[in-house]
Amino acid sequence: MYQHSIYCVMLVMGIQSTLGIHIAPAVEPHEPRHRTVELNIGECVSVQLVDNTMVHMKLVDLREARDSVRQAIREARLTLEIDGQPAIIQAANYRLPKLIGKVQVDCTATRGLNESVDGRDDPWGLRKDARIRLWPARSAWMPEGQIVYPLKQRWFASATQMGNEPSFVDGGDAPLKRKTYYHYGLDIGGCEGLTEVVAATDGVVVSAGLEKLPDVPSPPVAERYDVVYIRDQRNWYYRYSHLKLFDVRVGDKVSMGQKIGLVGKEGATAWSHLHFDIKAMQPSGKWGIEEGYAFLWETYQRQYRPKLIAVARPHHLCWPGEKVVLDGSRSCSATGKINHFEWTFTDGHKAAGERVEHTYREPGQYSEILKIIDTSGNIDYDFATVLVIDRKLVDQYSPTIHASYWPTFGNRVGQPVTIKVRSYFAEALGETWDFGDGTGPTLVRSDANANRHSPDGYAVTTHEFEKPGDYLVCVTHPGKGGAVMTTRLCVHIEP
Repeated sequence: MYQHSIYCVMLVMGIQSTLGIHIAPAVEPHEPRHRTVELNIGECVSVQLVDNTMVHMKLVDLREARDSVRQAIREARLTLEIDGQPAIIQAANYRLPKLIGKVQVDCTATRGLNESVDGRDDPWGLRKDARIRLWPARSAWMPEGQIVYPLKQRWFASATQMGNEPSFVDGGDAPLKRKTYYHYGLDIGGCEGLTEVVAATDGVVVSAGLEKLPDVPSPPVAERYDVVYIRDQRNWYYRYSHLKLFDVRVGDKVSMGQKIGLVGKEGATAWSHLHFDIKAMQPSGKWGIEEGYAFLWETYQRQYRPKLIAVARPHHLCWPGEKVVLDGSRSCSATGKINHFEWTFTDGHKAAGERVEHTYREPGQYSEILKIIDTSGNIDYDFATVLVIDRKLVDQYSPTIHASYWPTFGNRVGQPVTIKVRSYFAEALGETWDFGDGTGPTLVRSDANANRHSPDGYAVTTHEFEKPGDYLVCVTHPGKGGAVMTTRLCVHIEP
């Protein structure tokens, strides 16, 4: 029998406890499939899941690992007891729910993220040490037919910045004198003005640009010229930000997969991507982020049925001379077994293994290749970004580089592929492409972020590949103090 501490509380559907923990009422077709709780260390709870299974859980410990450069949280590890059995899970940051006994569990936010919260912005609405979600063991994370992937492009076709990850792409990790900004929601890089954004769910457009419906609360909605909000039947609010243009108006009813607009770099950014986030009422009684990575992973699998997905993310930050652990364990095979992990580093060295160590001697942005092979012979690639900070330039933004291509599906031999690149916080010396097909280098020149929203900020080129296959395309740019910025794309060409 599971022993409850004096802090225990029973969660029953439709009841709000004295600890402020909220559980939604009886499940309807568009109610969440999970239950959400917030706990302090030492606190335990009994949770009735949507299938009436009862789960007893205690938060035993929380450890937040930080980098040596900014003391920013890079990993949050929770120790739990679930029905009396010990279990360890890691929070967000490209992590999926973990099956533990009769329940699937994830952690979407931990207390350290509140370091970046100020009086104007409280994105998580977290008031305890950790927010944890629970699903029945065999449950989908979101029912099929209720969500689609919000971009028409391949998974990880460009840079990403997912939930709880410290800021990176269009300015590197901020100078040391500034507070760390932990990203909330999901940033998915795309090709400016070309990659199509679609509605992830059925719903109503409650805000588009500077207009919104009069009955819409704020928060969670904060209207802006480049942003669309859609409210679904769960009363969740979906935000689509940085749009170059959008095709919907306030009050429109939209269907899953309906075009909303095109990816851009508008608003408070300079790199082309979709910021996608979901706000829901949280156990604290506050509107807060409903972590969406698992939902998008699941629906992408349903829509496109990839045989294999390599995951080498999130990005890393270090000083010269430091050792970094690169981790491919978040990768996934439809066959259930990956039997080969191979890493190729920018300096030419190679290593094998799910987790490997590498030491970085010089400042710069590195893009390390992860190649995985499953037992069926399927191959996939992803890239681990490592930003090595020059100690002499710590009071400045670290230079970075972003690249994308379009289209990402259906490219064939001899068909032009549009490829874009932009550098940030560096001199406009030009970027050099290596398309990985033996055609030799191609020099282009972006504006190096001279004007954040310049319509010509990205350098644009096209390339035709003459044979089918996966091409590991690389682009470089000289940075400050002799550093080199590197990033990569994997372009798939069909016969």
